[in-house]
Amino acid sequence: MLRSSIALTILALLFFSQRFWYRALWRVTANWGRLTLRVGLRLLYLVGLLLIIITLADNLRPDRGRILPSHSPIGAFAGLWFASALAAYFCVKSVHGAEWLWHRFWKTSTPANPEPQLDTRLATAEDFVPDPSRRSFFRTASVVAGAAPFLGVMYGYAAERLRYEVRRVEIPLPNLPPELDGMEIVQISDIHLSGYMTRESVRRAVDMANDVGADLAVVTGDLITGMHDSMADCVEEVRHLRAPLGVYGCNGNHEIYARAEDLAERLYRQAGMKLLRSENALIAYRGAQLNLIGVDYQRERTPSGRKMQMLSGVEPLVRRDMPNILLSHNPNTFNRAAELGIELSLAGHTHGGQVQVEILDVSISPARFITDYVAGLYHRPLLMPDVPKRLGETIKLMPNAPKGLSALYVNRGLGTVGAPVRLGAPPEITHVVLRRV
Repeated sequence: MLRSSIALTILALLFFSQRFWYRALWRVTANWGRLTLRVGLRLLYLVGLLLIIITLADNLRPDRGRILPSHSPIGAFAGLWFASALAAYFCVKSVHGAEWLWHRFWKTSTPANPEPQLDTRLATAEDFVPDPSRRSFFRTASVVAGAAPFLGVMYGYAAERLRYEVRRVEIPLPNLPPELDGMEIVQISDIHLSGYMTRESVRRAVDMANDVGADLAVVTGDLITGMHDSMADCVEEVRHLRAPLGVYGCNGNHEIYARAEDLAERLYRQAGMKLLRSENALIAYRGAQLNLIGVDYQRERTPSGRKMQMLSGVEPLVRRDMPNILLSHNPNTFNRAAELGIELSLAGHTHGGQVQVEILDVSISPARFITDYVAGLYHRPLLMPDVPKRLGETIKLMPNAPKGLSALYVNRGLGTVGAPVRLGAPPEITHVVLRRV
């Protein structure tokens, strides 16, 4: 029921935003003198909207033949248009709401029966003159609010989406043997090979990861987006990762959506890599060992909406005689991982929200709706029971927790889903350095 409500809400928002912009186009072109230009632009809009709808229909019917060619540029345009049109619709409506509140407040604050003025002509002028300026202000604000999302989306598509960065982070781990102090891990995640994440782009990210010179390389899921994307092509690029201790990975939710979990495991094996699926591997380094655990994407609820136990069956894989590192695409497994005594979790999935805005030192991101762990480094006491938080409650960490702190690092990923746009959340290659507490 909840999923149906969310889906209907999204469809309603898309419908109202598209209707809003079509009506705006109709009003603007209504005053144009040339009939052919006026009708032509309206028809062009309708044709473009029809192609976008066909693209969305293609993505919703993966088991049948496609109407448009795979990886058509229309798909990228569809994502860009829907994202920018919806954001602009919200911005314009926010300005209209502010204008309505302003007029309501102004009328409320104006006396119903003002005192008689000595100079009626002057009083009328004083009452009337501010109105045009207010109307002009809100009209200008509406234009700016409507244009800003379109400009931002174009920048996020053409520039920031392609600005890969290597982020180095040192993570202290409890009970880390001295031999493992300084061990380096390079992580990539959420590649989403598609029409706008090409093999050349993946190769560039892999080359940047190799330049780190890490001891171990990990890939935390979502190599592709849908059934029509080539898993073989993506693995062919990932296999060029170079690390003395090997390349390991785990499946993400999009491998499951594309029904490609087994295919990914087979292709990893053929490429000399290892995809961990509820299994572990012992990594030897300078005479010491660590326990690397990997799981397929962990669902939080059943299709009926009932909450599930995450990391079910992982407890026997956890070692008490050496550090444990978990590869889990979904960062929401962190609470359960800390409860099980896993010292470090490496995750992705969120893309850092893809769009993140900071207002008064507060980060606003769409990923906040699905997780407390959007991007970066988080801590939680080891062996702490995974008790659900009450609304508004925060966990108070103890600097000197009895069993030490478990750590989670959430990689922002390389690719995109939905709109091929990134703003404030550039693609990331993570360079992790383990440190002894």
